[in-house]
Amino acid sequence: MLTAKDIMTHNVITVTPHTSARELASLLLEKKISGAPVVDEAGKVIGVVTESDLIFQNKKVHLPTAVAILDAFFFLESPNKMEQELKKMAGTKVGDICSHSLVSVTPETELEELATLMAEKKIHTLPVMDGDILVGVIGKSDIIRTIARGA
Repeated sequence: MLTAKDIMTHNVITVTPHTSARELASLLLEKKISGAPVVDEAGKVIGVVTESDLIFQNKKVHLPTAVAILDAFFFLESPNKMEQELKKMAGTKVGDICSHSLVSVTPETELEELATLMAEKKIHTLPVMDGDILVGVIGKSDIIRTIARGA
């Protein structure tokens, strides 16, 4: 069974929280990648940023649904969610728009588990970590390339 170390990209392109959204867009286009790990000053992975994060910035604002009962309004969705969305939409730096809830895999993670994680969690870019050290990255194109090769 193939594992992450068999299909991952070893030369990982990373960005910092201070990288501008415009620089990120140019980098993704130039390198033909769909996302990149975000690293802090010490090189520690603190999140992932993808094309979807850039696209999110240009979506319409979704106002939370509220119900009026007597003189009170009750929100059917969390107002905090709207606040987070507005911050992300207004963000100009990678640190403003990236996902900080890091989902990563180890070099020994099997292909089926990689595909399951990506499909179920709607993840486009998976950092491959050996402990706290970033050793590679797996994107959707790595999975598709593996399928095309018949592996």
